[in-house]
Formats: sequence, structure tokens, C-alpha cells
Amino acid sequence: MNVAMFDTHRYDRDSFEAANRDGGFAHAITFLEPRLTRDTAALARGHAAVCSFVNDHLDAATLSTLQEGGTRLVALRSAGYNHVDLAAASRLGLPVVRVPEYSPYAVAEHAVALVLCLNRKLHRAHARVREWNFSLEGLVGFDLHGKTVGLIGTGRIGQVAARIFRGFGCRVLAFDARPNDALAAELGVRYVQLPELYRESDVISLHVPLTPATRHLVGSEALVAMKRGALLVNTGRGALIDSLALIDALKHGHLGGAGLDVYEEEEGVFFHDLSNQVLQDDTLARLLTFPNVLVTSHQAFLTREALANIARVTLENVAAFERGLPLVNEVRAEAVLEAHQV
Repeated sequence: MNVAMFDTHRYDRDSFEAANRDGGFAHAITFLEPRLTRDTAALARGHAAVCSFVNDHLDAATLSTLQEGGTRLVALRSAGYNHVDLAAASRLGLPVVRVPEYSPYAVAEHAVALVLCLNRKLHRAHARVREWNFSLEGLVGFDLHGKTVGLIGTGRIGQVAARIFRGFGCRVLAFDARPNDALAAELGVRYVQLPELYRESDVISLHVPLTPATRHLVGSEALVAMKRGALLVNTGRGALIDSLALIDALKHGHLGGAGLDVYEEEEGVFFHDLSNQVLQDDTLARLLTFPNVLVTSHQAFLTREALANIARVTLENVAAFERGLPLVNEVRAEAVLEAHQV
């Protein structure tokens, strides 16, 4: 099947070529560097399927152009689908499939890495010693052992994060619309409401999808409610946090630090080399000035295992469509609406 893959990098090409070859799929893949938007959708003309990533923009206009150009399937190489107008896709008869799980370990481990780096000031220590500054002033952290970690969301990634933090000897609190009784019984995780989680947690890590209900879940009220000096980590979606409110909490010294692998206005910035340009996003530029803020460019998923799984499942989704088999990873607008109403 002819597949136009947008927003690709070398690691995408390597993983998909290997999966296509080793899995015996024999799909004809066209690798395209531009992001998929209404302005670039015409590049997919003549391809039966398109493959997109999280910072592509599949609104109604984009999807209409794809459908007019012969596209019959939208294959997301991500778990998230908030960048797709699912209602428009349904009207146009374009099935949307995704990769619901690629490696919860990759993302959870990156979240913990951000906590460790922030807490022990590893990013600052590394910069110092490269300038032959071996002073320890300002590098005092705290033992994770015995501290309280609050996990917002205990899906696959949140569950792995809970196990890791419990391994450090942390007390784990959790908030989820659907508490996992088995996880609570096995690890001693205690489900609480958000006010208690904010009040008690030394570390808070976000592991929920972006929906209308979770947009700016962490805003000024939530930040004020957090324990003074707490560390906040986000490896989910950038818009879970109100960036301006975050800056205010950092300026006033209420928040101990923030580890961000995602940013609400990352589109057009993350995944690109802008080192020879002036950063146009003033909010992101301000965040990068704080010594207690650590930003990585949406790389939590970036492990060999995760890339291999993403490629394999994406190509399996395309093959299932081509053969007329059930699309087990299809995302339907009506199902998503129902889930968000729970």
C-alpha cells in the first residue's frame, strides 16, 4: 500500500524501513519532511494512506484535501489523537488508526529521569564542570526515599511510573477518573482527589491525555494549591499546563522546579534545529531562563524499543486496512465523546 509519511526524521526512516522489511509488509512508503497541514496535504496525492505524528494538524480542511487526493486511511504513529478532527474524518469516510501503546517504560522512565535531574541539579552541575567550576554551592537536592509522589493518571504509563517511584521508596498518591484497584492493592498506591494530591506531594507527574476537560488542568489554582517547593513533571501533552501560570509560580518561588518534555505551543519548534535563529516564542524563552526548569523536546518516547513498536503497529494497522480486516486500533469520534463524558 502506498503510504505518505509526514514530519519524518532519520530515526523514523530507519525504524519504518526495518519494520517494513523485517515484517514482510512491502508497503511503498514516501518519507516527507514537512508537517502535515492544510498547506502540505496535497503532497499526499496518489497515496492511499497517510502517516502523521503529534505536531501535524489534521483539521477538516487538511482531511478534505487528503480525501480528494485519494487518501483512504489516516494512520497515526502516536497514541494521542487530539490533533485530528475525528468528526470531520468520520464525515469524509476516513478511518483513523493509532498506536495505543508503544512503550510505557520509555515515557515513565523519562519522567523519572527529569525528576532526578531536577532534584540533584545534574543539568547545572554538568554545565559547571565543563567550565572547570567544581563548586557544590546551590546543588543541594533531597532524598526521594520517603517522599510523596503524586501521579495524575494511572494508565499504562502512570502504572510504570508508580512502580519505579515505589522502588525508590516513595509514598505514591494517585488521581484517576477510573481508579485501578489492583494497582492500589499491589503497590499500596492511594487514590485521592486532586486537592489532597497537590497538598501532600513533593513530586507531581502528569500522565493523562489532552481533552477539553484536561486542558490547563494545572493552572494558577492548582499551582497555588501545591506544596511549596514541589517538583512538577509533564511528559503527557503540553496544554495540560497553563504556561503563563507556571511562569508566575516559578517567579514567586512557590514551585521548586518543572521538568517539561512537552509544551503547549511546541508545534513548529520541537523536533527542529533552531540554533541559528531567534526563538520567537517569548513564553518558552522565559521558561528556559529559569535554572530550576528542565525542558526536553518531546523525546520521552525516543527509545529503540518504542520506535520499533511504533513502526510495527503502524504498518500492521495499514496492512489490516488493505486486507479488509477489523481495525482494532481505530479511533472513532463517537467513542471518544462517550469516554470524555464519563
